Amino acid sequence: MKKTSLIILIAIIASLMFSACTMSASTPPPVTPTTNLSEIARQATETAIAKTPKAGNTQVPEETEVTEAALTETAAAVVEPTSTPAPTQEEGSTDVVTEYPVPDSYTLHSGEFIFCLARRFNILPEDIMDYNGYEYGTLLFPGDTILLPPNGRAYLGDRALQYHPADYTVIYGDTLYSIACLYGDVDPRSIAAANDLDIDQVLTPGTVLQIP
Repeated sequence: MKKTSLIILIAIIASLMFSACTMSASTPPPVTPTTNLSEIARQATETAIAKTPKAGNTQVPEETEVTEAALTETAAAVVEPTSTPAPTQEEGSTDVVTEYPVPDSYTLHSGEFIFCLARRFNILPEDIMDYNGYEYGTLLFPGDTILLPPNGRAYLGDRALQYHPADYTVIYGDTLYSIACLYGDVDPRSIAAANDLDIDQVLTPGTVLQIP
């Protein structure tokens, strides 16, 4: 009898222990829900894609834009053409004819002589004298006609006796012809044209003439 009771007691205790283990395994304690790992990976990928700039829509930093604009302005300033000053006319110069054809003959005026004509017309004075049968020391007077050789040799040396263009102040007894001889290679007609005068005009002392 005792042995039977002991077996029943052991069976009851074992049954109770098995029930306790079953309840513990089947009803785990509630836990806070967590995000699935695959879900986390998906969200991270989408975030990275959203932050990646699309092709053709890249924004340039503001500092770079300012720098490029400054470089562009600097380059424009460097290549901008500068205006060239217009040439100015030299003081005392006149827009008149300074060279005239050499005539076949010339009539002397007061203040003129063979060497004066030689410098003016660029002819060797010896050729003028030979062509006219003159010798050194031959006296010539205003009104005499001098023949100019068509094939005369060029004057030797500097034809200009004074620098010009220049200003000249008339003194008593001056004529345009005599003033032209003072400068050597200047034609009296050029002086008359530069000063708007008649070639035979009487000059007033003190008058300032432009010599072309």
